[in-house]
Amino acid sequence: MIVFPAIDLYGGKAVRLLRGDYDKMQVYHDDPPALARKMRRQGAAAIHIVDLEGARDGTTPNLQIAADIKRESGLFCEIGGGIRSMETIERYLGAGLDRVILGTAAITDEALVAASVARFGERISVGADLRDGFVAVKGWTATTAVSAEAFFGRMRELGVRHVICTDISRDGAMRGANLPLYRQLCARYSVDLTASGGVSTLEDVRRLRDMGLYGAIIGKAYYEGSLDLTAAIREAGLC
Repeated sequence: MIVFPAIDLYGGKAVRLLRGDYDKMQVYHDDPPALARKMRRQGAAAIHIVDLEGARDGTTPNLQIAADIKRESGLFCEIGGGIRSMETIERYLGAGLDRVILGTAAITDEALVAASVARFGERISVGADLRDGFVAVKGWTATTAVSAEAFFGRMRELGVRHVICTDISRDGAMRGANLPLYRQLCARYSVDLTASGGVSTLEDVRRLRDMGLYGAIIGKAYYEGSLDLTAAIREAGLC
């Protein structure tokens, strides 16, 4: 299983929100590329980047910072947040990012999902950001009537291979991952599933690994020092 330390960008800085609330933002690092280099030294092979301003507004204000993270770290970098057109996908991939994540667009523009998967294959992922079992969009500021089951089924029909699933209620709350949710999804859908939200202990990492998940994203637990990245990466790779 791949451990993805998260770098959430706002105003060119690495920040964290609590349950997606922009009014509950904490700045953790003023130099995200330097942070990425540190993560590499700690053993990271991949980084999960989110442009929080982009997610909320559908823009790309942190594109250059994301490109700098990729260039300076040399790690596999995936990015999400505000990616709602083929032009934006092309800009990120052209800037060197390895994979893009469609969130709002996965709900509102299935034609874009299908076309991007047909063109870029596994360089396209989608985000299932769940609030009370339903998909949230626009930087988690709006909740749709689309259930997790309907979303996963439709994405597989469109050829999507990678899905990042976030339990919003756990995000930044240090409550542990929603293990029953991921166990259910793994049993029902043949996708490369990455868990996000609340991954905060080595036990979380171990149990997600044993379920056969593709990846796990670590955010606040890393920044608060409660989960050692090197130890988490080692645990994820154990058989």
